[in-house]
Amino acid sequence: MLFTPVFALTLSAAAHADGARIDGFPPKLPPADLVLLDATIATLDPLQPQARALAVRGGKIVVLGTDAAIRRYVGEQTKVLDLHGAFVAPGFIEDHGHLMDTGESLMQIDVGKAANWDEVVAAVQAAVAKAKPGEWIVGQGWQQAKWNKLPQPNVDGLPLPAALDAVSPNNPVLLNHASGHGIIANAQALKLAGIGDDTPDPAGGAIVRDAHGHATGMLRDNAADPVFAAYDKSLKMLPPVAQQARRERALQLAVHNEISKGITTFVDQGENFKTVDWLKQQAGKGLPLRLYVYIGETSPAELDKHLAEYRTIGYADNHFTVRGIGEDVADGALGTHSAWFLEGYSDAPMLTGLSVNKIDKLSQLAKIAARDGFQVAFHAIGDRANRELLDMYQDIFNQYPEARNLRWRIEHAQHLAPSDIPRFAELGVIASMQSIHACSDAPMVVSRLGEKRAQEGAYVWKALIDAGAIVLDGTDTPVEDTNPIANFYCGVTRAYARGSKKFFPDQAKTRMQELQAYTWNNAYAIYAENELGSLAPGKLADITVFSGNLLTIPADDILRTRVLYTIIGGKVVYAHPDAGKWHRGQWFEAMPEFDHAE
Repeated sequence: MLFTPVFALTLSAAAHADGARIDGFPPKLPPADLVLLDATIATLDPLQPQARALAVRGGKIVVLGTDAAIRRYVGEQTKVLDLHGAFVAPGFIEDHGHLMDTGESLMQIDVGKAANWDEVVAAVQAAVAKAKPGEWIVGQGWQQAKWNKLPQPNVDGLPLPAALDAVSPNNPVLLNHASGHGIIANAQALKLAGIGDDTPDPAGGAIVRDAHGHATGMLRDNAADPVFAAYDKSLKMLPPVAQQARRERALQLAVHNEISKGITTFVDQGENFKTVDWLKQQAGKGLPLRLYVYIGETSPAELDKHLAEYRTIGYADNHFTVRGIGEDVADGALGTHSAWFLEGYSDAPMLTGLSVNKIDKLSQLAKIAARDGFQVAFHAIGDRANRELLDMYQDIFNQYPEARNLRWRIEHAQHLAPSDIPRFAELGVIASMQSIHACSDAPMVVSRLGEKRAQEGAYVWKALIDAGAIVLDGTDTPVEDTNPIANFYCGVTRAYARGSKKFFPDQAKTRMQELQAYTWNNAYAIYAENELGSLAPGKLADITVFSGNLLTIPADDILRTRVLYTIIGGKVVYAHPDAGKWHRGQWFEAMPEFDHAE
């Protein structure tokens, strides 16, 4: 006897002779708040790696699937984005940046694009013409290794002060090196800071001097602190209303800068307690960008007293978290000859760099973090600095075994001794690296370190990944532009000099490794892999939409890619002004190409 399911009989009996759909079947689904259709979605979810559409409700992803399936979630109030094949990824996370510094930099003169010292001086001269006498002139981003000619005369490739003093005799000038580990200050700024020819080098810093012992105005690492203090003093003399407006403006600029470039979560590498309090207040008032903020710029005594009370997880609807300390620095930077190395620099054999903070101090801070269950994220660039931190972490893990589970990190990890590469995975230490630094530094690395050291240990992402370490990605904004597209390009090509050269390309990441570094890995590193980092039902709907498929387009086309939409918690917080002109791999109107990082 044939068996006909009751369900089938019921449908048959209810159906009209003309085959019309049964009333109420298939059942209506609760409408979504947001639906993305006709997309190329890389979910990073191993259970459903790809999809064409997705639906969002209540700030979380409801379902992913085909266009036909997801259209059933469209209601009268649903916002629908037809993406015409655009590439959809989990929201990109800026894993290492400086939020308020980024905002401040956007209010300063940009000397990063200057082709040489003469252009830097010209930019200062133009700023002086608009400034009041005595007003500080502050700039950001110069990098002497990128100049097309050396200043004449110079010390270690750095200018002498005459030209800068001539164009700004009455205005103090502070020009930040791109690395953030040195400044050039003019005579007026040095005077306000109390720095003269007889001022001794401080611990963890160096005053660059000419052949006659005169201070040139170039100050490495801690030597710049008195100039920053003098500048901060001038800001504190502003009326309180003006100070507040300036701080709010910096935050506003920084947040817009991030979301306009596809960033959905920003990892802020070190703010003092006062700034953390203020940022928490701002998050409570409503910020589109999610913030993961590290405690920094504090003494062991202050940290010991206050750290535990600052633990904050998921405040303001998952927009504000504090559960780590950083970025206290072990050394300086390659570009200023202050990164700390086991051997001397090839182009300056008498220099091995600077121990900017003593390891004993860093150990005190890390032990407090271990005691209170906090993450640690300390800065190390040179191979000596990285080894010192690995040794110190290992010692603390032996004393506090539970600290091994706190996902401690080393920020930058740029230059490693080969024997230290496997230690990251062995100790469970995360390598928080920035791809763009390799492309920016490439022109000077071999001259600084020599071919052998550069090849064996410089920006060895692949070697770390192959050894089992978790490698992150970010930009160290404002040291580099937050733009993840240029960063992605560097990560998968290691190309520089406008793409004409490649820096030890065997260390490049695959496309998927790079995408994972910017999403799931970065989420894991801030304890958020269950909420962020992949697109799956129940996870927060943080999404970045790109014009080009970063996993498949030719490498040369990556830099032509644009961020079309930034979506945080299911809300479109940024849309490219020309997003509506995008259609299946091309713009209705031609778009200008990005300049390469070089």
